Amino acid sequence: MWDSSVGKKTVMAVSGLIMLLYLAVHMFGNLKIFFGAGDFNHYAHWLRTIGEPFMHYEWTLWVIRVVLVLAVVAHATSAYQLSRRDIKARPSKYVHARPRASYATRTMRWGGIILGLFIVWHILDLTTGTVHSGGFQPGHPYQNVVDTFSTWYGNVIYIVAMLALGLHIQHGFWSAAQTLGVGSRTRDRVLKIIANALAVILTAGFIAVPVGVMTGLVA
Repeated sequence: MWDSSVGKKTVMAVSGLIMLLYLAVHMFGNLKIFFGAGDFNHYAHWLRTIGEPFMHYEWTLWVIRVVLVLAVVAHATSAYQLSRRDIKARPSKYVHARPRASYATRTMRWGGIILGLFIVWHILDLTTGTVHSGGFQPGHPYQNVVDTFSTWYGNVIYIVAMLALGLHIQHGFWSAAQTLGVGSRTRDRVLKIIANALAVILTAGFIAVPVGVMTGLVA
């Protein structure tokens, strides 16, 4: 299955949907920052105690992290291999001009690269504190977020990445539906509406946090 193009597209679709589910939950959690430091820090602590006492401290969080890493690696690997296979299948330019694809479709590869680099920066910034500005404070996620978005480059990196994410979701959700056999001539319109709605909601939800810091709503 993995050796076939259909198999790789299926892996891309399933791993993409796993990440989409995580993003929806992550965005909802991020918005708790507008309720103040107490609520946001309590939410961050709760993430580490999910499943207790059956699960030890942070065990559930690490399970989630492992699943996400596997999903990202599977998604990126299958995307790269499909891209290489596509290039090898048509080494020369088409004789006839192909229909112009949507902007989201044409930026999927670059968007994926941008998001991959962003994930590395995001972890080093707010998880390990390696590249964090203002002095990283373990156990104080609210202040760490405010520190990050109090810098111009932190806002630029985050907002550009979230715009790339929106375009990626817009095309990726519809493409995943087609791969998994959900799409049809009658459902395509609804699927595209859902894809557009998800892209707008998630992009706006994530960008709301740096905008909140910049405007003083979060301080």
